[in-house]
Amino acid sequence: MIGSRRRAAWPLVLLGAFPGQADAQGVAFQASRLVASPDASVYSLSYTHRLLGPLGGALYGTRLTPRGDYRRALWGLGGEVTVFEGGEPGIYLIGGVEGGFTTGDSDVLWSGWTAGAGFEAVPLDFLSLAFEGRYHTISAPDLSGLQLGARFRVFWSTGGPPPQPAYTVAPPEEPPPDAPAVESALTAAGASGATAERLSAVVEAATAAMGRPYVWGGRGGADGGFDCSGLIQHAYGTQGIALPRVSRDQARAGAKVEKDLDALRPGDILTFSTRGGPVTHVGLYVGEGRFIHSASQGVQMSELSPDDVYGRWWWRRWVGARRILE
Repeated sequence: MIGSRRRAAWPLVLLGAFPGQADAQGVAFQASRLVASPDASVYSLSYTHRLLGPLGGALYGTRLTPRGDYRRALWGLGGEVTVFEGGEPGIYLIGGVEGGFTTGDSDVLWSGWTAGAGFEAVPLDFLSLAFEGRYHTISAPDLSGLQLGARFRVFWSTGGPPPQPAYTVAPPEEPPPDAPAVESALTAAGASGATAERLSAVVEAATAAMGRPYVWGGRGGADGGFDCSGLIQHAYGTQGIALPRVSRDQARAGAKVEKDLDALRPGDILTFSTRGGPVTHVGLYVGEGRFIHSASQGVQMSELSPDDVYGRWWWRRWVGARRILE
């Protein structure tokens, strides 16, 4: 009886495979109360993954226990899709399908769907806390109703640098700017002598790292490599200026600069969204439409231009700039 029930217990519709270009993945635990007749406790453990842009997905296992009936429990698997959820604070939408089997006195297969919204907070770089409200329907027994709950999620980057255009011809190599030219440009833009000197040293520290490999989580230590935010943190750290570790936090540091090439100064942090969602990449502006960053080819100089064949790819993904020193 048990064997036949379990062999027939997985008529699930899952929501597709997860493509490898996702930004983040994680594991989440959720506890909820289904307000139905009778009420039910709902617990689930899920694997979450960013899909594309604002879309995310999850595969999960779940257990539902009607209140006061501890001999009966509903076990199942499900899949869901989210919009605007995944490592960034704010409101998101959610919907999915699930199914499974019932234990206890009955031998019943069940299926259901769920849809709603939630609010996610991100107190730590690797941890999020969300509160959700959704409408949940279950076929047998009928436990349909409003479901309210909380979810804890631990997430991490899948690693690897942001994608870059595949060049059929190598991009031109640009010589790094020299310190006097950077200082002169900053002074002409209105920076004080002391600020110009410090920012020139920041640019010099970044250019000194050109040619080093991309290393996920790298800060230029024993492995000698950098990731994008590690390079920025290192360059400013040489001048005793502490910056956040990850790109999305660096995108909120300092003061906002108008998204205009003419408004930029050497030392500004450029922010990019390589997949149409939150900031996923940062670089250091060095003047004359160029910036230094660590990407798939290591620490390199790139052009930021709507007209340049090589710089157009970055131009289209450029979303903002931040100024650390006025």
